[in-house]
Amino acid sequence: MTAAELIRVLTLQDYNTRLVLCGTLLFGACGGVVGAFMLLRKKSLVGDVASHAALPGIGLAYLILEAIAPGSGKTPVWLLVGAAAGSAGGLVCAGLIQRIRLIKEDAALGIVLSVFFGMGIVLLSVIQSLPTGSSAGLSEFIFGKAAALTAADVLSIAIASMLILLICGLLFKELSLLCFDESYAAALGWPTRCLDLLLTSLVVAVTVIGMPSVGLLLVVAQLVIPPTSARFWTDRHGPLTIISGALGGLSSAIGILVSALVPRLAAGAVIVLAGAGIFIVSMLCGSRRGVIWRWMRHRQSRHHIGQLDLMRACFEILEGTVEHDGIFDPDHHHPAAHERDLTAIPVSYDQLRDARSWSDVRLREVLLAAQRDGSIRQDADGHYRLTVEGMRLARRATRNHRLWEMYLIHFAHTAPSRVDREADEIEHVLEPELVEQLESLLEQDRVRARVPVNPHG
Repeated sequence: MTAAELIRVLTLQDYNTRLVLCGTLLFGACGGVVGAFMLLRKKSLVGDVASHAALPGIGLAYLILEAIAPGSGKTPVWLLVGAAAGSAGGLVCAGLIQRIRLIKEDAALGIVLSVFFGMGIVLLSVIQSLPTGSSAGLSEFIFGKAAALTAADVLSIAIASMLILLICGLLFKELSLLCFDESYAAALGWPTRCLDLLLTSLVVAVTVIGMPSVGLLLVVAQLVIPPTSARFWTDRHGPLTIISGALGGLSSAIGILVSALVPRLAAGAVIVLAGAGIFIVSMLCGSRRGVIWRWMRHRQSRHHIGQLDLMRACFEILEGTVEHDGIFDPDHHHPAAHERDLTAIPVSYDQLRDARSWSDVRLREVLLAAQRDGSIRQDADGHYRLTVEGMRLARRATRNHRLWEMYLIHFAHTAPSRVDREADEIEHVLEPELVEQLESLLEQDRVRARVPVNPHG
């Protein structure tokens, strides 16, 4: 492949490349949008059933056409009609099987998928055994042949895709509520059965229009991979639908361009592989659920929790030192640790290790991080002292922890012997608003600036 050929393909100078790209791009976007609804409805397998159930429909359509008018069995329009009928019939059968209470939805879909696909293979074998029969033309519907798309095919795909996207846009709110809470939608008086039937019909339509490009065996990938990839980037349904459609179109475009650069590669398979590549990138780099970002957030959370636990351990050690010295607040009979400058009192390494029961590796890691953050400093003799900022963090961490302990004891009826561990597990998610609510509930207004007394005595 020369540089001139690469530039010609990337700049879409060839008419056939532009034509095929337009058709598959619209199909990919359409499949991604519809797939987003199916993913949220937890019915992604429905697309797989629709695609495999289309095969016997194609076979029956061919046999019927040949019986009516010999030689007309491979008419594309009627084969697509047969495919739609087969997909719809498969989904209807799956719905009827689900009415048997002992059979769950996934089992019913699996039964229909395998049975209908087996029927399709048998019909193709019958067609192949006919004196004038040949399944060569039918294989395009099974494996797809995007390079053979004509202007009429692209126009049909474009019209169908725009109609599907228009329906999804107009009924976005209704379909969204159906996906998230069908019972609530029914309680509001919405025709949930009609909406579910419409969504299923959209899946069948996507399956039918995708056969000429990626084939019925791979069309399910365009219904599943783009929304699954988009799920790593957002938690909101609106952006999820848009991103899913964009990723579906992007995978189709990449597949067509690669297939144009290497003509012997099947476009449908390359489109699916491009979608798989986008899925891997999304899984690793997705801003919401990506592996890398989750690892980074986990690391930051671990660092934050370790710092708060260290600061609280330091404060409790210093508080014990003050109490041991006999210095008390004469008005409230609380240790006056919250009023004294404790930055001058040293804390030893052994005291910290005993206070938190950390391993030496974990404790040294937390201490180094705290020194980098400027919340603690180490003396020449190896002891540690809180800085002014560290003391502020220590008081706040201890205060929030004890507020939560008091809440668990007084309102959640948790035993004091267990409250420390439970509070330790949840205190790090306390928001400032929740802290204010706890203070109000516990009527702490008069001592708002103080650190509550240790509930463990």
